[in-house]
Amino acid sequence: MSDSPFGADPPARPELRQSLSLVDGVAVAASSTAATTSIGIGLGVTAGVVGPHLPAIMLLAFLPVLGIAGAFSRLNRVEPNAGNGYVWVGRSLSPWLGFMVGWVNFVASVAFLAYTTAVTGSALLQLAGEAGLHRIGSLGLDPGSTAQTTAVGIVVLIAVTLTAVTGVRTAARLQTGLLVFEYVVLLGFCGYGIVTGPHSFSLSWFDPFAIPSATAVAQGLLLSVFCYWGFEAAFTVNEEVRDPRDASRAGIITLVTMLGLFLLGSVAFQRVLSPRELAGHGAQGLAYYGDRLASQPLAALPLVALMFSAVASLQAGVIPTARGMFAMSRDRTLGPVWSKVSARYGTPAAGTLLIGALAVVVAAGALVIPRLADMINAIVNAVGIVVALSYALTGLAAALRFRALLREDWRQGVRAVLLPTLSALALLGLGGYLGWSFYDSADHLELRADNGWFLLLMPVAMIASGFAVAAWAKWVRRSPYFRTGAGTDADSPELLITAN
Repeated sequence: MSDSPFGADPPARPELRQSLSLVDGVAVAASSTAATTSIGIGLGVTAGVVGPHLPAIMLLAFLPVLGIAGAFSRLNRVEPNAGNGYVWVGRSLSPWLGFMVGWVNFVASVAFLAYTTAVTGSALLQLAGEAGLHRIGSLGLDPGSTAQTTAVGIVVLIAVTLTAVTGVRTAARLQTGLLVFEYVVLLGFCGYGIVTGPHSFSLSWFDPFAIPSATAVAQGLLLSVFCYWGFEAAFTVNEEVRDPRDASRAGIITLVTMLGLFLLGSVAFQRVLSPRELAGHGAQGLAYYGDRLASQPLAALPLVALMFSAVASLQAGVIPTARGMFAMSRDRTLGPVWSKVSARYGTPAAGTLLIGALAVVVAAGALVIPRLADMINAIVNAVGIVVALSYALTGLAAALRFRALLREDWRQGVRAVLLPTLSALALLGLGGYLGWSFYDSADHLELRADNGWFLLLMPVAMIASGFAVAAWAKWVRRSPYFRTGAGTDADSPELLITAN
């Protein structure tokens, strides 16, 4: 292996450096989930669908995600692998479905990076406006402009991608610092809003039966599942933690923490803002919330926290995606560039740079949608469906793999088989129902975020492209993965990758 920091061709035994602790794993997963970004943007978008019942929809979405998290944790105990769902689904269900899980996670992550790129740029431009900078030369700065926010965000994406190349430990330390600041600001502002907000607290906020329609429930649930998406980033670095059990602990800790933060944020926002205000401000909801509670410069703190969250989630999006592609590449389902490991940094450096470059291309391509809010809605809805599908298949893989526990120990069987199965069926039904509602809501295709056929086309394209690439991997690359669905295991004697 050469000394190039950007990775050399692997000598058939690619090895990732084990350097992460439990705290580092939590930092990676929490940054990937990006609670501040989800609260600052996702709550406003979701409120536009379910009205004042944000706490209800967040609790309801948590239940199937928790069942899937249990499946991830149990599978990780018996087979820690950077490819996780790609390997687990491939072994238990079908190599084609396993590859599709790995592929849609990759495509969804690149789409998420494009979305977060614009969010980061928007936060920076809002901060510039708060500081009194509204123009650069003849150009007026507009945090609602997709072109401007994407251009600024791309600069940040390039910077955090280069940082991710240097090592996941360095990135985790940076993310830990950003998270501490974010959570202090969130807890402070949300706690203050709950105590002083002008709108009365209502138990009906926690009543899912008060949501106006089944379609609103389905779309609200998918938006909420998207908010929880990212906890599994802890499992993509399970070959770089010192103890693989720490990956499972980090994933569950992150998920439960996110639930607490989302409930706190949803109650606080509704104590301070009316449903119309919350839904109407969308991507700038957190900044508006801060302005309602405090005067400058304190009012800018939530916006700074949003910026930190977006920056951390950009980096956290690059890191697990590169690990997933690394696992697929060493099985020869993807090209060798993805499994090039840097001798200097012990990371899949070339793949990390390539993911950053692809995200830049997608972010620039999203400029065909003229407004930031439209781009956010389109991507969030598309990613929500494919994430639900990926989670569901992983849950079913766990249920099938541990089905013997139903006879041996019914308590363990309930946790390992029944709960993941019910969670998977709920997510499949949810994605299918929403997909049908998109199809039924339009009679022609337009490149608009409110066009149902366009919203449906995006996840369909993600899934279809996965099967096309899988066919290439099977019949052209002749990957051995398609014989058994078993990936190159982290503990395989064929590799010098240990997970003890």
